[in-house]
Amino acid sequence: MTAPARPGGAWDLSEDQRVIRTAVDDGMKKFPLEYWREADRTATFPHEFFSFAAAQGWLGLAMPAEYGGSGLGISEAVMMMEAIARGGGLTAASAVHMNVFGTNVVVKHGSPEMKIENLPEIVSGRMKVAFGVSEPDSGLDTTSLSTRAVRQGGDWRINGRKVWISTAQVADKILLLTRTRDPEPGEPKDAGLTLFFTDLDRRYITVNEIEKLGRAAVDSNELFIDDLIVPDRDRVGEEGRGFRMLLDGLNPERLLVASEAVGIGRAALNLAVEYAKERRVFGRAIGQNQGVQFPLADSYARLESAWLMILRGAALYDQGLDCGGEANIAKLLGGEYGFEAADRAMQVLGGYSYAKEYHLERLWREVKLTRLAPVSPELILCYLAERKLGLPKSY
Repeated sequence: MTAPARPGGAWDLSEDQRVIRTAVDDGMKKFPLEYWREADRTATFPHEFFSFAAAQGWLGLAMPAEYGGSGLGISEAVMMMEAIARGGGLTAASAVHMNVFGTNVVVKHGSPEMKIENLPEIVSGRMKVAFGVSEPDSGLDTTSLSTRAVRQGGDWRINGRKVWISTAQVADKILLLTRTRDPEPGEPKDAGLTLFFTDLDRRYITVNEIEKLGRAAVDSNELFIDDLIVPDRDRVGEEGRGFRMLLDGLNPERLLVASEAVGIGRAALNLAVEYAKERRVFGRAIGQNQGVQFPLADSYARLESAWLMILRGAALYDQGLDCGGEANIAKLLGGEYGFEAADRAMQVLGGYSYAKEYHLERLWREVKLTRLAPVSPELILCYLAERKLGLPKSY
C-alpha cells in the first residue's frame, strides 16, 4: 500500500532505502502467509526465516561495518522492519527484532572485546539474543526493578525474576538490567542500575514460557534467576549507569515497533481490498459500496500519516538530533492505526475473517501487542503532556 517515491520530492526515499524495501519485499515472497500461519499454529520458531534473514544481511543492517554489518541507520531499519511485518506479521518481525535492535546498547557502550566477540555472531545469525528488563512487580516503572547483582570477587552473583522476555527459549545470550546498589539520598531512582550482556545459562536461569493470545511462534517467558555467576567482563559500560545507557535505545525501538505496526496494518488492508474487489453481494462487488470504501480509505490515510512520522523520527535520530517527541508519537499512531486497520479489515471479510485460512485473525491478534508494548499509549500521552505541552508531571 506504500505510494511510490516521487522523483525530486522533498520526501523521497534515499537510494539505499528504495533498494532495501525492494530487496526485503522480494525476500519475503519466499515466506508466504501460509508459512507464518503454520509457525503460529505449531508455536515453532521460524528458524528457516531467521537463517535467511541473516544470509541476506538483514540482521546486521544497522550494525557497524567493522563487525560485519552494513553500517546503515534507523531510517533504513524502519524500512526493513515495515516490509518484514507487511510480509509476515509480528511473528516475522519479532523473530529478528532483538538481533536488529536489542544489541544497540552493546554497540554504543560495550567494551572492544565484547563487541569483537559478540557482534559478528549476532550479525551472522549464529547467536540469538534476549532482552531481560521487565519484571513482574515493576512494569513500566523500570527503575523499581528488584533483580540484584552482588559483586563477588571479579564476578557478579545475580538473583531475581524477569517477565515477558521474548526468544528466551532459543536465545544464546541475554541483556540483563540489574540493580547493583541502592540510590544515595538525592540521587535519581535509576542510579545503581547496571547492564550485563551474558550467557543465558539455563543451569541458573529457569525459563518458563507464557501461553498468550498471539505470536505463538516467538516465545515470551518468565525467567527465574538463581545465583547466576557473571564475570565482570560481561558488564556493559559503567557500573550504575545501565538505565541511562538503555535510554539510548528507547527511541529507535519505538520507531521500529511503529514501523512493524504500520506494516501489519498495510498487510491487513491489502487483504481486505483484494477481498472487497472480488466478493459479490446483490450483484456487485462489495468494494463498490461506500460503507466498505470509507473505513479502508480512512485507514490508508492514517497509516500513511503514521509512516511519515516514523520517517521523520528516524531521520532526526540518524542526524543525532532529539527525536523523543516524534518517536513517541510514531509509536502511538502506529499502534493505534495499525490495529484499527486490522480491525476494519476483519469487518470487511465478516465471518470469513474468523477463519485462519484468510490470515486476518492472526494479523489482528498480533498487531494488538504493538498498542501495549514496549510502552503504553497512556504513558506516551503523559510524556507528551509533560515534555511537549509543559504540563506538570502526573506520575
